Amino acid sequence: MALRVCSGVFFPQGLSTALKRIPIPIRAASYMAIAAVLFVSMHTIVRGMSGELHPFEIAFFRAFLGLFVLAPLVIRHRGLSLRTRNLKLHVLRGLLNAGAMLSFFYGLSITPLAQATALGFSVPLFATVLAVFFLGEVVGIKRWTAIAIGFLGTLVILRPGVIEVGIGPLLIIASSAIWSFALMVIKVMTRTETSVTISLYASIFLSPIVFAAALPFWEMPTIGQFTCMFVLAALGTLAQTLMNQSLKIADTSVVLPVDFTKLIWATLLGYLFFEEIPDIFTWFGGAMIFGSTTYIAVREARLRRKTELPASVDQPGTPSDKPG
Repeated sequence: MALRVCSGVFFPQGLSTALKRIPIPIRAASYMAIAAVLFVSMHTIVRGMSGELHPFEIAFFRAFLGLFVLAPLVIRHRGLSLRTRNLKLHVLRGLLNAGAMLSFFYGLSITPLAQATALGFSVPLFATVLAVFFLGEVVGIKRWTAIAIGFLGTLVILRPGVIEVGIGPLLIIASSAIWSFALMVIKVMTRTETSVTISLYASIFLSPIVFAAALPFWEMPTIGQFTCMFVLAALGTLAQTLMNQSLKIADTSVVLPVDFTKLIWATLLGYLFFEEIPDIFTWFGGAMIFGSTTYIAVREARLRRKTELPASVDQPGTPSDKPG
């Protein structure tokens, strides 16, 4: 079946034509909804396999095997996806992504799935603060209040002083902070790069960095483990590509609300595979974080429309998909 490029994502030609008939907001929200399911599915595999292999080794195979997932598309289109105008930005994104991925994969291995997902919603909060200090964005009292509520939500989940805060949740939060940098870089690149190109170069630069971190803990995987990691890489690569495409074609205020479905999927899969039942603090804190980031995204979109400015990298409402 013939393939064609549809707004940066490769689809069969018939499907590509059908997708173009769907209104852009619905199409973007659908991409994000599918990405949410794929991300949580990938995280479930990571958590399950972390009892057999070190999380750093799992992270390496996630990055490296992603190249093989994308290779048929690159070959078929004669290297079209390798063309880039922003090699330095791809390198920077790779470095940031590596730090975020290593922190997240290790944190995920020792943190309940739903709690890790809820804490992951904090990414846009960090992005807003970074936009103030590094991009000079002016943030008013309403958005600062939303930021404060969001970070208060992380305290509700962690409850420091009430229960012991483990290293796992702290690594998840550290990963969110690093990933917020990466998402700002990604948003810049979506102006000139296709979603497949962004995903491809992420794997190219991630692989050697994560391999160096995994080498001290290396164990030769079995055929079954290798198969699981290939599935993991396919899920993560497709999820990243769909997330990038969602960001490219629609405003974050359109796609961000769909991101909350990750907590629902994480709760379901966490219960089915690990018998994890998130407590009320995880749900309440996650809702606080997500509500504040949604408010920030919607308000940012409205302000941008009023001033008639183009979408910028410092959109604080960037979805909180983790560095998978």
